[in-house]
Amino acid sequence: MKAPYAPAQSAQAEPAANDARNAIELSPIPLAPDHTFINLSHINTWVFDLDNTLYPADCDLWPKIDQRITAFMINLFGLDGLSSRALQKYYYRRYGTTLRGLMDDHAVSADDFLSFVHDIDRSSLLPNLPLAAAIAALPGRKLILTNGSRDHAQLTAEALGLSAMFEDIFDIVDAELVPKPERATYERFLNKHAVDPKTSAMFEDIERNLVIPHQKGMMTALVVPRPGQNDHRESFEIATSQALPHVDYVTSDLEKFLRDIVGALGSARPDGE
Repeated sequence: MKAPYAPAQSAQAEPAANDARNAIELSPIPLAPDHTFINLSHINTWVFDLDNTLYPADCDLWPKIDQRITAFMINLFGLDGLSSRALQKYYYRRYGTTLRGLMDDHAVSADDFLSFVHDIDRSSLLPNLPLAAAIAALPGRKLILTNGSRDHAQLTAEALGLSAMFEDIFDIVDAELVPKPERATYERFLNKHAVDPKTSAMFEDIERNLVIPHQKGMMTALVVPRPGQNDHRESFEIATSQALPHVDYVTSDLEKFLRDIVGALGSARPDGE
């Protein structure tokens, strides 16, 4: 199922505000010039991550959330900004989410944390009607699987003009506050929505979040920034290797990628309809 890779292109990772780390040169996974889709007619469920997947990596939404998390840490511990941010990133890398670390080590309320960090201005988001049409054209069910909150996912999808495209949202609370990439999170998702992984596809911006879906038989697609596009994610979240056996496809243009899938499915039908 793997598409061939084109030569790598480098991109500059832009650190979030108040981040102590320096900007470093990162080489994203090389992209295929086109995709050859094989045996996708069996897929009847399409699962999408939210942040940096349904909106592009250079959007200001994630930096706003990131800054709110830092502010929460400052208020909680009374530390300076740099110390709070360092602790935030330590928890994020060790536990998968900063919230998980705060809950385990400091008994922080998940409701308080989620409502605070997702209280952001989404006015920079504009409806993405081409992406909405591409998602709508996919045959079968469409679901969101996110480490964020349901309210955040719903408000963000509404701002993007995508909320009507999705049957439901599976959020961090549904996951019992255990984040991707933990196996239990995917199992809870699959069980709650009666999803057969062998007839499903998963779209994500973080490659490690595709390991378990691939093991369970899902088709996996990694969504990466366009060449030269700013990327607000952490350096360790950005795939830099071609050796990713758990990634079936890589795309920097989700809307076109989905349209290509729909086209491939249509051309595979005997009547061409």
